[in-house]
Amino acid sequence: MIEIKVPSLGESESEATLISWLKQPGDAVAVDDVLAEVESDKITLEITALDSGILREQHKAVGAVVTPDEVIGLVEPGEVVADSTELPADRPAKTAAKSPAAPATSAIPHEAAASEPPAVVAVAEEQQGNPRQQERQPMSRLRKRIATRLKQAQNSAVMLTTFNEVNMKPVMDLRARYRDQFKASHGVGLGFMSFFLRASVLALAKFPAVNAYIDGEDVLYHNYADIGVAVSTDNGLVVPVLRDAGVKGFAELERGVADLAHKARDGGLLPGDLKGGTFSITNGGVFGSLLSTPIVNPPQSAILGMHTIQKRPVVENDQIVIRPMMYLALTYDHRLIDGKEAVQFLVAIKEAIEMPAAQLLDL
Repeated sequence: MIEIKVPSLGESESEATLISWLKQPGDAVAVDDVLAEVESDKITLEITALDSGILREQHKAVGAVVTPDEVIGLVEPGEVVADSTELPADRPAKTAAKSPAAPATSAIPHEAAASEPPAVVAVAEEQQGNPRQQERQPMSRLRKRIATRLKQAQNSAVMLTTFNEVNMKPVMDLRARYRDQFKASHGVGLGFMSFFLRASVLALAKFPAVNAYIDGEDVLYHNYADIGVAVSTDNGLVVPVLRDAGVKGFAELERGVADLAHKARDGGLLPGDLKGGTFSITNGGVFGSLLSTPIVNPPQSAILGMHTIQKRPVVENDQIVIRPMMYLALTYDHRLIDGKEAVQFLVAIKEAIEMPAAQLLDL
């Protein structure tokens, strides 16, 4: 018999919850078929078959707490006659990298176990002929972890937010002029995020406290910029980290962001993709947010919030003109970053975006 074991959950995580079985006893399995899913505090992992055969035993039920390397079932090895690679009709296809040493992973939480329907409590009172209902679902392990971390950040950090606005016309004109040439040369589109990443790198170099964080009674500074970029998925927001953003050109930044977004939405993120950021950027503007106050992702000390681009009247050279404007927000930990530094940091972002050529000159 081949043992089905819980994979490593990453640093500092010692247990997870079995959230679904995708195969049942008696089902044929092929190599790399997804057998089960477990959810830790930070990530959801798929457990895949290492060999073909028949699933014979399930040692753990959905909802059970499991530990790394624990045996949760058995597969009897053998040739698979039937095509077992088809997914059930109600389960969408999911693309993820799989290997025996590192099972496919996902940063996307599953809000309820696939094998158990949510409990529905019907209320007798009727309204317009239809019974009113309440639906109760257990909070996922990942969602509970997110709630805990955000509350910890709120309780431990002294968070303030400073705002500014930026004229996006110079960047939009530059993109319009070079978009096709950039795509032809590098094979990737030229978006707004690379400009904000590059601007952040330059500003972080000028104000290193924004790129640092408090570690006990010490301050840990970084001579590199590992920037977390918030990515929205169907099941929640994740913040994978773009490593060494400070030494990447625009094309590398665009490819890096696109790759992280693709992995996040298709379930290919590894635990390491979510760790170790020194600064973060979130873009609520893609959903139409005009202004917000993002929450710092601990142990980081600051996060930049981008917002929707909206045409507004502004004054240039004593003339009222219409420009595509974006509000920016910087939430920061006031224990480490003074208000003056925060304001100057955000001004540096604004100046780099409004004068994009200066980004190439490291002014």
